[in-house]
Amino acid sequence: MVANGHGLACSFRLHYSFSFAAKCLHICRMLKTKLLLILFLFVTDMTFAQQHKKPLEALLNKEEPGWPLVLEWISSATNPVEILPADTARAGATLYELQVTTRSPMGAIVYSSGGILIDHGWIRILGSGHDRLNRTLHSWNQGKNPAEFLLVADDAVGGFFAINSGALGEDMGKIYYFDPATLNWEGLDISYSQFLNFCFEGDLKDFYKDLRWSNWQQEVATLDGNEVFNFFPMLWTKEGKDINGVSRKKVPVEEQYGINMELRKQLGR
Repeated sequence: MVANGHGLACSFRLHYSFSFAAKCLHICRMLKTKLLLILFLFVTDMTFAQQHKKPLEALLNKEEPGWPLVLEWISSATNPVEILPADTARAGATLYELQVTTRSPMGAIVYSSGGILIDHGWIRILGSGHDRLNRTLHSWNQGKNPAEFLLVADDAVGGFFAINSGALGEDMGKIYYFDPATLNWEGLDISYSQFLNFCFEGDLKDFYKDLRWSNWQQEVATLDGNEVFNFFPMLWTKEGKDINGVSRKKVPVEEQYGINMELRKQLGR
């Protein structure tokens, strides 16, 4: 069950519609989003079926590479952005497994970065892996449910961003956020490209207003990219609603993801 009316998502939609409407319209026109979405979903399905893979060279678009566009977005960022360097061999292997081209922002990030850290590492956008973010976009989705959604980023409090492949709602290709304060997947009504721009220059303070505690920057700076904070009482409980009144500890992101999904199952969501 997906919550559509939670304050976090509603606040995001309202803010996003006013702050980014013009820019997103330009981006959508420029990238021909609908066509790219159809191609992405088709190729992703082929990829995870492990069939008919294109060679790496065929995925490298040298005429219209997407990385300069991503760098252009980053150059106007209002939030702190750190690009983690890519390892050439690992980047090529990850791109090959995903079967997306470097013309797309997703393919460009995978091939040209080990990942991107937003706001002092609060948000981690997955790429081809790095010592500080030792997960690739492909490896992180292995053993999960790519036919239902593709996990593309996560945050320090155990929230996860995913592209809907059909299981989260009818809006295939749109970004959903798993909110640790509700245990619900909440539709943000934006594409992957729009999500990147939100990370770069969106109002993260407002989006995370109930999930950030005093002096969070100092603690988040000590997190490894494979760790998140686990809270007690849990944030989705009545007792856990005051983020400054709960205890927290570092846990592996894989462990927290498993806990979240198991709790959803137990609660019938």
